Amino acid sequence: MGRGIAQIAAQAGSTILLFDMQADTARKAQAAVFSQWDKLCEKGRLDAGQTALYKSRLLCAAALSELSDCDLIVEAIIERLDVKATLFAELEAIVQPTAVLVTNTSSLSVTAIAARLLRPAQFAGYHFFNPVPLMKVVEVIAGLKTSPSVCSDLASYARQMGHTPVQAQDSPGFIVNHAGRGYGTEALRIVGEGITDFATVDRILKDQIGFKLGPFELMDLTALDVSHPVMESIYHQYFEEPRYRPSVITAQRLAGGVVGKKVGEGFYHYDNGIQRVSPEPPAPQVEEMPPVWVSPRAARRSELLQLLKDLGARIETGASPSPQALSFVAPLGFDVSTVAVVERLDPARTIGIDMLMDDATSKRRVLATNPATRIDMRHAAHALMARDGKAVSVIRDSGGFVSQRVVATIVNIASDICQQGICSPTDLETAVTLGLGYPLGPLAMGNLYGPTNVLEVLFNMQTVYGDPRYRPSPWLRRRGAIGLSLLHEEA
Repeated sequence: MGRGIAQIAAQAGSTILLFDMQADTARKAQAAVFSQWDKLCEKGRLDAGQTALYKSRLLCAAALSELSDCDLIVEAIIERLDVKATLFAELEAIVQPTAVLVTNTSSLSVTAIAARLLRPAQFAGYHFFNPVPLMKVVEVIAGLKTSPSVCSDLASYARQMGHTPVQAQDSPGFIVNHAGRGYGTEALRIVGEGITDFATVDRILKDQIGFKLGPFELMDLTALDVSHPVMESIYHQYFEEPRYRPSVITAQRLAGGVVGKKVGEGFYHYDNGIQRVSPEPPAPQVEEMPPVWVSPRAARRSELLQLLKDLGARIETGASPSPQALSFVAPLGFDVSTVAVVERLDPARTIGIDMLMDDATSKRRVLATNPATRIDMRHAAHALMARDGKAVSVIRDSGGFVSQRVVATIVNIASDICQQGICSPTDLETAVTLGLGYPLGPLAMGNLYGPTNVLEVLFNMQTVYGDPRYRPSPWLRRRGAIGLSLLHEEA
């Protein structure tokens, strides 16, 4: 991290001093950056003059005292509060009173690190993402006593380095790591409940929502020795808020050393860095398809009926299904079992389908059985929905389908960030799309699928599970109640 920050700062015109307590570490970092510039020069992305100029700006310091004339000092050391606080106390005694000190911490409190300083107004968080030259966002975090002018200057400097700054108040996880809690933690809950497996969750969220990596692919890439401690840190810093609760699945895998791609084994196996995953089973062959009936309460009912017609289904239009019919329900947040009982349907012939998203824009359809669903009905529903070649996943019954649960959790946590005033809605969207690579910012995601639909999923899941982790944010509830876009900012 320190190396990457030094690289982009030198490219922006600053003179940089690298310092590390470990002998030769600064020299090795300098050599690594020089090598990176040489490679860019060989590829024609830098000329020889630029390369030489950049190298002349990147120097090494032999002692901490050599940093005394620096205007800005960026710390990128171990994530331990005591070590960081000690370092900054030493630096404050060395530098000029006008110097700005910043921490690149990803999860520790900026205010707590600054607590021992005599000039906390000159201290802030400056959180970059790895690899720094490629990840073009930086969080500028104001501690409790940080001067607003310091944050303004840091934002300007980030732009000078070619990055996009987002302003955040000091809070656990800041913007990106806070907003990112919903993706992995809810996916872990789904697998932990026996709803489906790791690969199916990844396939569904990539094909239905458009994520570049599924949550388990992402955790394999970042490695559990990095991601699980962040889960625990944010959970404990928020005093055990249920929606941030970590999973025993990652705790056990971390303890067993099954941490991800870098060791060849995580949620997937890797051969020479290549992910190995079993192919999906083909759609079943069904000789005689039963007629189908669609619940009048189904989400997107008219679209579902049109889809069934396009797939060549024999559709029943009566007030209730015939004894031979396959019944489709499309709940938001509720489990298929509950819907079958409430609507007085035969559970053995009832299948759920996720209709939160527009089928035309989705690459996958997801069905859900209930504990009583007959295997022939499951096979018929699967075969029917795969007639046009689209991928189909069949999962076990739960409150909310995979995409519904994950999207609702992401939107809810993002809404709560806005409710707390941690950042503006605009900076939230920018931070998440640049820092996490989501296909949409979480609020734009809520707009796409509908605030009222997201609220319905949350309310119904809260009913099914009786769990406060699905309690809707007041910020989301207000917008859902009066029909405002989630991106609408209050005056």
